[in-house]
Amino acid sequence: MSNAEHLAKDRTPDSVRPPSRLRQLAAASIGNAVEWYDWYAYSFLAVYFAEQVFPKGTGNSLVPLLSTFAVFAVGFFMRPVGGLLMGAIADRHGRRTALTLTILLMGGGSLLVALTPTYTATGVLAPLVLVLARLVQGLSVGGEFAASTTFLVESAGPGRRGLFSSFQYVSTTAGQLLASAIAALLAALLTEQQMGEWGWRVAFLIGALLSLLGLWIRRGAQETLPQALHAVRAGETPIEQRAADRPGLFEALRRHPRQSLLICGITAGGTIAYYTWTTYLPTYAQVNAGFDKGEALTVGTLSLIFFALLQPLGGLLSDRIGRKPLLLGFSLGFAVLAVPLLHLVTDSFVSLLLVQCAGMVLLTGYTSVAAAVNAEVFPARVRAAGIGFPYSLTVALFGGTAPYVGTWFKQAGHADLFPWYVAALCLVSFLVYLTLPETARQELEK
Repeated sequence: MSNAEHLAKDRTPDSVRPPSRLRQLAAASIGNAVEWYDWYAYSFLAVYFAEQVFPKGTGNSLVPLLSTFAVFAVGFFMRPVGGLLMGAIADRHGRRTALTLTILLMGGGSLLVALTPTYTATGVLAPLVLVLARLVQGLSVGGEFAASTTFLVESAGPGRRGLFSSFQYVSTTAGQLLASAIAALLAALLTEQQMGEWGWRVAFLIGALLSLLGLWIRRGAQETLPQALHAVRAGETPIEQRAADRPGLFEALRRHPRQSLLICGITAGGTIAYYTWTTYLPTYAQVNAGFDKGEALTVGTLSLIFFALLQPLGGLLSDRIGRKPLLLGFSLGFAVLAVPLLHLVTDSFVSLLLVQCAGMVLLTGYTSVAAAVNAEVFPARVRAAGIGFPYSLTVALFGGTAPYVGTWFKQAGHADLFPWYVAALCLVSFLVYLTLPETARQELEK
């Protein structure tokens, strides 16, 4: 190679060089785990900080806790907004820019929760600060799926999109497990009074620090948006890049309405099954079978570890046999088995563990390939925003409400209807999956 060629190679921008697959995978996965740690820490620690932020209602000690979970729900419904806005940023300015912004927002939201004043000290300012922090976190986590999904799938090598896709839920589960472990450790080391006074703040400060780690890792990632790479290769200035044609905020919805509805259909069954089996099932066992609360949490933790280990296997399998067989197996399995499986839940430890693990084997048919399937629906120009808004909206409507719907059926005296509700949504998704073309061996649309 001549000296001129060596010099030209040395001057090649980092964003144009072939990306390190491992670095790309780490940038998406570790950052995503940090995001979900911050998100789940709130629900695990709400019982400790509720009374510090919200005043008690007259004669009702549950008012602070109910108010805290109402704020949790508000954060859920910010996710579609985050999916739209952060998705648009990812499509206009690059995936790495959006990923950097989402983790900064999540870390900032976590820090704000940690610094939330007490109601005794500041009055109504305390719940207002908490609401603001949760709105910021909801915005962040909604945009995270859109940006990290596209980044993961676009970073994958040939025949590896399914494998890379599976790490979306590996990292999500890792964040959930880490939040649970930190909360349990703090509760074990500190007294109940210390946890209520200041211990809960430590977990959110840890989340803010972890966000800095995730930010450092993501800053070393390489861009995958084809338009941004083309601009760098063409030697365009930042002003010329800004002047270039970029997608509008609602372009994905306006130009690809069918694909947007398709994302809703793909997600509906998957999100209700996911939140029922990974989040609500321990509570369902307590409410409907009198299961011990502590043992229910142990079962939930063991099954989540099992679930995380399954994801790469599902992703690899989809790269070999295709996405549709896994999706059809998942949706038909839940449509047929959701009712009998949930009816098998008793106060037996082994019974609940087997039911939860059986459901997670079926669920892997969706979670391990969801990112790849969603990314393969849209062209690169509007991929992040096209996924972000309909996906997050469907999750908010069906996934985030799963515990509330299940509890409502119980209170109304119709607890047996909830399994049928899960089965019906999975059947809807099964019909949608039948219409999908197989995309595992197709080139990702640029």
